[in-house]
Order: sequence, then structure tokens, then C-alpha cells
Amino acid sequence: MKFDQYRISPDLKESIAKLGFKRPTDIQFKAIPHILKGEDVLAIAQTGTGKTAAFAIPVLNLLHERKLSQRRPDGIKCLVLAPTRELAIQITDVFLELGRHLKVKSFCIFGGVEQESQIQKLNKGLDLLVATPGRMFDLISQGHLNLSRVEILILDEADHMLDLGFLRDIEDVLRHLPKRRQTLFFSATIDEKIKKLAYRIVNKAIRIQISPKDPVTKKVQHSVVYIEMDDKRFFLERLVNQHEEEKILVFVRTKVRAERVVKAMARVGIEALSIHGDKEQSDRLQVMKEFRSGKTKLLIATDVSSRGIDIPDVSYVINYDMPEQVENYVHRIGRTGRGAQSGYAISFCSPSEKIILEEIETYLGKPITVIEMGKEDYKDTINFSEDHRPDWKALNKEMAAFEQSQKKKRKKKK
Repeated sequence: MKFDQYRISPDLKESIAKLGFKRPTDIQFKAIPHILKGEDVLAIAQTGTGKTAAFAIPVLNLLHERKLSQRRPDGIKCLVLAPTRELAIQITDVFLELGRHLKVKSFCIFGGVEQESQIQKLNKGLDLLVATPGRMFDLISQGHLNLSRVEILILDEADHMLDLGFLRDIEDVLRHLPKRRQTLFFSATIDEKIKKLAYRIVNKAIRIQISPKDPVTKKVQHSVVYIEMDDKRFFLERLVNQHEEEKILVFVRTKVRAERVVKAMARVGIEALSIHGDKEQSDRLQVMKEFRSGKTKLLIATDVSSRGIDIPDVSYVINYDMPEQVENYVHRIGRTGRGAQSGYAISFCSPSEKIILEEIETYLGKPITVIEMGKEDYKDTINFSEDHRPDWKALNKEMAAFEQSQKKKRKKKK
């Protein structure tokens, strides 16, 4: 089935075609018809399968049709909750691109920035709001946000929301919403905690689960190479220099590690940017803008950027540090090989991280391909690094000074 065969607005079909979408992905094919019927949906699908469009296309069509039949503005009709600011912005961009020819006003609110411009936008009237929990509750408590007219609730990356401790927030928001509503629950993974939450908020939901035997998409070729912890910077330098025109996303374990890797790359003349929780929101947005556009080719990130973020044309994902949570391995390497493109993921595994590698392989149900590296190749990588080479200028100065001192000594003897 093709998108132009769906019974949706011609204007929406036009936007879909402009984005290059022709046929729905599995999750889109299974979810869209049920959402268009107004049914609750509980969808489980791996990252990179087109989940956002799976709910954005039918929801935009529903809101557009209802708005055409209702003359008076009636408040926010759809609320989308997302766990992070980056994901919230990305979801909003999808709604805006798909809904550019429709009579649906979409907007995004999140913390870390001034709220006045967000309040002004809310006062002008909206149909669809994408929000992170913190800023949403701030504006509700201040009386700037009313959710009593919401007809559709969407929880995206629900498992990550629970990981971040948003369970209480999700339960609280339900008290502000009408009991009669359509609920769409999207998650990358399913466990007992997720099931308990889902079945508490959905009503006779259609359950859709896209779970291939291999949680890693076939479009990503992933492997591991054994490297000592202190040598990882040399191998990242080598890979970047070998793929100067490629966009490379590097994941590290902590904010401190992110900044250290940026500095290590700067020492060898490689420009890199970092993104993590300690950065101001304006800085994070600028970093993402530069990396998306390709102005910056190397981005060092913590796991704040591994969930749900769709960054175009990432050729390589590097696990500079092995992820502490095994599920994050799949989410990290899912940043490449998106859509119709293929990609590569390489994990730098130190001896102390081998236990994490074993846990990941158990989770995947099979071993990860090992890149064999000989001792000479390993040594050459370090020896030819700009960060490992001797400072010849300093050595020459030192030698000249030594020779000068020797000449003076000889003169004195004479």
C-alpha cells in the first residue's frame, strides 16, 4: 500500500510526497489505520522504524478534519509528551513539515529557555502541543496552560520517560486531561513496568509490536575493537582522519569524558563539538544545528542524544565508552542506518569493559563481530598520532641550546 491510497487530506498527501515518503514502514502500516479510527494504540517498535510519522500523519489528519467542522477555536486538542528537549523539538519539526498545508497549529515547549515567548504562543491559540514534563507543569501551575480540551494524548519513548523518573509526572498529567480521549503509547522496549503503565492509561488498546529477532537494524554494520582505555583517543583520531567528509557521532559515558575527548581532538587539529546535560539549551540547539547541517562533522555526546534523535547522514557511530545500560547499545547505534541509508557502528572496548560487552551480546542473542588488529598496526596508530609525536620544534630548540652551552664550555677551556 502507498501513502496516496490512504483516505487522508490531499494537502497532507502532498506534504508526505515532498518528504519523499512513498510506502509506509511496518509500524506506520499497522498503526495509521487504527489511529484514524480513533482507537487507542500501544505500539512497541525499535528505533529508526518511523514511529513519529506513524502517529503524526493520522493525528494531523484527525485534527485537520475536526477543525474544518468546528468554527470556533477550542483549545489544545492534542498533547505529545517527550522525555528530552531534543526529542520534543524533533517531533515538532515532523508535525510542522507534514502539517504545513493544514489548518493545524503545532508548537513545542521545553525548559532551559525563557518562558515568555512560549506563553505568548500559547495565548494565540494552538491545536497541538509537544512538551517535556517540567516546563509543561510550570506553565500549568502558573495558569498559562489549560489541557481540559485535549482529545488525543501521545506518549513517545515511554520507556525512556520511566527511566528518567517521569512516572509521577505522567500520572499527574492524566488528572488534567479529560477521561474520554484517544491515547497513543509508543515505546522502543516493553517490560512489566511499561505494561503496567500502558494498560492503566489506554482503553481497549490495539497492541502493535514490531520486534525482529535482531534488535539492530540490518542497515547498520556493527563491530567491536579491543583498545586500552588510555589509547582510545588515538584510534578516534585515526578514524576521523580516514573519513574526513563523513559525519561521525561519538558516545561517551559522562559529561566530563565528553569535554576531555573534545580537548583531545583539538590537540590534534580536529574540530569537535559536545552535547550533554550541563550545556545551556541554546548551546545544545546550536550544536545540533551545526551537526545536522554538516558544518561540524564530529559530535561527542552522552546518552542524552541516543534516544529517538533523528540526525541525517550519520555515517559512523562510535561507542568510545561502552554503554552502562545494554539497551542503550541499540539506541546509540540506531543513530546511523536510518531511513534508506546504511551505516557503521564501532565500539572501542577496553579490558575493563569486556563484561559490559558480554552483557550486550547476551541481550542481542549473538556475538558482535570483532575487528582484529595486529600489534604493529596498534603501535602505528599511536606512533603516528599528532598527540603522540614529539614536539620537534621544542626538541630543536633544546638541541640548539645544548649545542650553544657546549660551545661556551669549549671556549672557557681554551
